[in-house]
Amino acid sequence: MSKVIASITTSIDGYVTGPDDGPKFGLGRGGERLHYWVMGGPWTYEGGHDFAMHGPDKEFYDELVSTMASGVVGRGMYDAAGAWGGTNPFPGTLFVLTHRTADAPPAETGFRFVADLDAALDRAAEAAGDGDVAVGGGADIIRQVLAAGKADELVISTAPVILGAGKRLFEGFDRDLNLEIIKAYSSPYATHVRYAVTK
Repeated sequence: MSKVIASITTSIDGYVTGPDDGPKFGLGRGGERLHYWVMGGPWTYEGGHDFAMHGPDKEFYDELVSTMASGVVGRGMYDAAGAWGGTNPFPGTLFVLTHRTADAPPAETGFRFVADLDAALDRAAEAAGDGDVAVGGGADIIRQVLAAGKADELVISTAPVILGAGKRLFEGFDRDLNLEIIKAYSSPYATHVRYAVTK
C-alpha cells in the first residue's frame, strides 16, 4: 500500500529558507547552506554547483526516492527552483499546488498544476499506483498535509546551521502529533531522520 511521505530540510532553528527566498534568491540569503548535503558540499547560486551527493546523504536520498512514484509541492517551491529548468527531475508526475493554474506548463514537462490539496494528493496517489507519494516544500504544504492527517511519514533533514530568519517549518502549527523514529543518517552536512506519523 502506498504511503504519503513529507520531507524537507531545516536549519537547527527550524527555518526552511533564509530571508528573501523566492525566484530571485532561491532558498533566500544564506539558505543554500541548507542544501550542502544535496550538492555534496558548499555551493552558491553565483558560483554554480554540481549535484554530487555522496556518503550517508546519498544513502538516505537513494533509499527515500526508491519508493517514490509521484509528488506534490507548492507553487513557491516550484517558482524558487526555477521550475527545475522546465522538466520534472523527480520520479513520476509532480503535482504543483497553486491557485494560478492558467499558466501550467505542457504535460510533457512532468508537472501538473492543481488548485486543491485533496485533489493534488488524490491525483498523485492515482499516478503513483503502488508507489509512494512524496510531499515536498514549502513549509505550508507540509503543515497542511500533517494537519489533515494525510502524512504517513515525516522526514526532516537538519542542516548544522542557524539562520535566524526566513520561513519556519512549524510557524503557526498547533497540532499535537506523535512521531516514531524509523531510521536516522548523519553526515557533515545534515542529520536525516525518518519518522512514522502515529495515527
